[in-house]
Amino acid sequence: MHILYEDNHILVVVKPVNMPVQRDETGDIDLLTSLKSYVKEKYDKPGEVYLGLVHRLDRPVGGVMVFARTSKAASRLMPQFADKYNAGAQKRYAAIVEGEPLPHVDIYCTNWLKKDEAERKSLVVPEGTEGAKKAVLECRTVSVKGGLSLVDVKLHTGRHHQIRVQLSHGGNPIWGDQKYNPDARPGQQIALFAYSLSFEHPTTHERMTFTALPEGGAWRSFGDEMRLLTSGVSCVYSDEDVLVVNKPAGVTVANADGGEDTLESRIASSGIEAYPVHRLDAKTSGLVMFARNKKARDALDEAMRLRTIKKSYRAIVRGVPETEKGKRFGTLKFYAVKDPARGSVRVFDFPVNGAAEMETKYRICQTDNGVSIVEAELVTGRTHQIRASFAHIGCPILGDDKYGDRDFNRDSAYKKYRKNAPLCLAAVKIGFEFPKGSYLERLNGSVIRIDAPFRLNEL
Repeated sequence: MHILYEDNHILVVVKPVNMPVQRDETGDIDLLTSLKSYVKEKYDKPGEVYLGLVHRLDRPVGGVMVFARTSKAASRLMPQFADKYNAGAQKRYAAIVEGEPLPHVDIYCTNWLKKDEAERKSLVVPEGTEGAKKAVLECRTVSVKGGLSLVDVKLHTGRHHQIRVQLSHGGNPIWGDQKYNPDARPGQQIALFAYSLSFEHPTTHERMTFTALPEGGAWRSFGDEMRLLTSGVSCVYSDEDVLVVNKPAGVTVANADGGEDTLESRIASSGIEAYPVHRLDAKTSGLVMFARNKKARDALDEAMRLRTIKKSYRAIVRGVPETEKGKRFGTLKFYAVKDPARGSVRVFDFPVNGAAEMETKYRICQTDNGVSIVEAELVTGRTHQIRASFAHIGCPILGDDKYGDRDFNRDSAYKKYRKNAPLCLAAVKIGFEFPKGSYLERLNGSVIRIDAPFRLNEL
């Protein structure tokens, strides 16, 4: 019995895999009965013990659950599990799926599901089918290893077998799912786990979050990624020397940058020791590298100094940057002078005293509705280089109030692009190249890529 928290009103536990939440026709021991026995014995309760079941998990699925110890607590918890869109209870699941990876951005999957009572399965059916219910979930790929992908899932509805049937229908069946994965072998344990549960305490009204980690089976390959995920870090790549994580917008990278909530502090809270080797602006999302030991840090620092590690960004900019006729590529070469008082840089077309040269290569990827997505590669690495350079040519980045156009940023026509990215700038690719003899030379040629949290219509 793994108890995470208990008081007079609630009991938070980790449900074991393959245990039914409540008694069923199999007669197997169930979680609800076991917990009642636990409470009865621990608190020497006479008679029947009350324990309210306010939500469920499928029998083969393990993870965090909360039970109500009083009817009043149950009456206040149950509505939270019915309201997943707003301030209600939030459950997050980790799944290991097969097939082509899902995007490294939040995507919404909507289907209509109908329960087949005879087969004890749910089926995806056309909208309007009698008895069908709308099912919505949000998911993103965290990491890919050996043909399997670790996926982070958030439910917006609570339908029978929802995650299992929706991921399978989308071409990414869960590893070991005996019902919805035709390639699952007998004896495999389904790789689906409710790793996080957040809700409002029924009496104190404090927002509480509890996490737990799955064990064994396919999860062994994603041990670091799962530890980081429970600490709010999406780890795209890990080995014994290097971590590459996907930074959300609004979070600073290092403790030295200030603020209580940093990527560095989140990683430390997971029990993993790592050191940031470069920075992204707080408003910029995307890939950040961390070293896990001194040898790796020295190797990464040297490669950064020599500029052999190639970093690429994607951004939405106003208009279409100029390129040579018939080409989709261009280069921006300017000179930048830092203005410490303003926390920004000034850009010049020619050398001036105290200026540092900055060079950015770019290609135009997509255009639509008066804006473009560009992919930019840093040749030099100056403060706010991409933001300042594109603003200087009259193509400011959407959402950039420091260098850009506030009217452009607040234009309702572009609101949809900023839904997942207040600043439409993301570090999307890192290409490793280390000098001969480097401690990390084994990574040469490796490329890590994620999707930007915004897109337009394809050209």
